[in-house]
Amino acid sequence: MTDPRSAREAMRDVGMDTITLAGPLDAKLRAMREAGFGQVMLKANDLVGHPGGWQAAVAEVKASGLRATGFQVLRDFEGLSGHLHEYKLDIAKTMLQMCAALDSPVLLACSSTSAHASQDPDHLARDLRKLAMLALPLGIRIAYEGLSWGRTINEYTTAWDVVSRADCPNLGVCLDSFHILAAKTPLDALADIEPGKVFLVQLSDFLWQETRTFEERMATARTYRVFPGEGVHTPQLVDLMQTLDGMGYGGDYSFEVFNDDYQQMPLPMVAERARRSALWLAEDVLRGALPLPGQLRLRGA
Repeated sequence: MTDPRSAREAMRDVGMDTITLAGPLDAKLRAMREAGFGQVMLKANDLVGHPGGWQAAVAEVKASGLRATGFQVLRDFEGLSGHLHEYKLDIAKTMLQMCAALDSPVLLACSSTSAHASQDPDHLARDLRKLAMLALPLGIRIAYEGLSWGRTINEYTTAWDVVSRADCPNLGVCLDSFHILAAKTPLDALADIEPGKVFLVQLSDFLWQETRTFEERMATARTYRVFPGEGVHTPQLVDLMQTLDGMGYGGDYSFEVFNDDYQQMPLPMVAERARRSALWLAEDVLRGALPLPGQLRLRGA
């Protein structure tokens, strides 16, 4: 059985996303903390949907003792022109204000799905650079994520191309295992990414082998993700984790698990599932001992 201090150390760089849990913010934070997590990925609705207002939500997060992994999500920002661009720029400034109030080091921006957005990579890069420059005085990094159903950018390889074109010190990529698995993007191209430009890694799996269409990817991503070790892509997830470790990635991992079934379960039970997965990743995958997912047992009380 794992020593409690060892368990806490193993989970130090792994956090949960509030999206996974049902209930009010304070209950979610308490369930994560009691399961041994030290950080939390927050979304805008956590703040603006709080009955006491967004600043009360910020105070609640800080009082919980959990560190903010990051803040999400700025959607459909890049590639717009005219009044649409100005509108999204105003939204971005508000998102950055909330991100700064949380002391969150990262704002997540996901690739555009808008038919109104340009497909010119230089235009996309120019807009992302503008976003990063707005974030720079606040000490915030922008993690750009290629959604697997994005209109132009739908793999981490093209997301990295746009980030490289923008060439801004606080602009990097977010790698999301779901989108990598759904798009079947080979991991070889990770070798082209500067390790220091990976600002966040989000982890999840799902329960079927393929998602053939953008629509199927969206439906699966929003309702049926599961924790690493619970799905059918365990070997690929292990390869991803070990590749990142071999690259020298030393940043945060966050479980982004949208799951309708988990929303119907008591918070402590879902948080315990997450804890089991976190310990497996930290103690077994990254240390080279790989028990089968079905053999995983919750270690440490």
